[in-house]
Amino acid sequence: MTNTAKNLFILTAVILLSAVPLLLVEGDFGGADGAAEELIGTIAPAYVPWISPLLEPPAETESMLFALQAAAGAGFIGYVFGYFKGRAAKSKEGKDAS
Repeated sequence: MTNTAKNLFILTAVILLSAVPLLLVEGDFGGADGAAEELIGTIAPAYVPWISPLLEPPAETESMLFALQAAAGAGFIGYVFGYFKGRAAKSKEGKDAS
């Protein structure tokens, strides 16, 4: 199997693994915050929150900010891995030259 065929197979598998659950599962994909608020209201109906949000953005903006946060975290982790891998490779080159 060539590299191109392997890459296409992996790409197809990733697309299927992400699309099939979205097509087959029906339901509300609500967040954990809403579920927790509902459960607290059921357990302790007299509970009053200590603080209220300073800004409550629309759902689209909230999703975009969450995706941006995830992308920044993934970029940081990728940078750290790359940095340490490059440092290890440079250290190995120095030892091989001696």
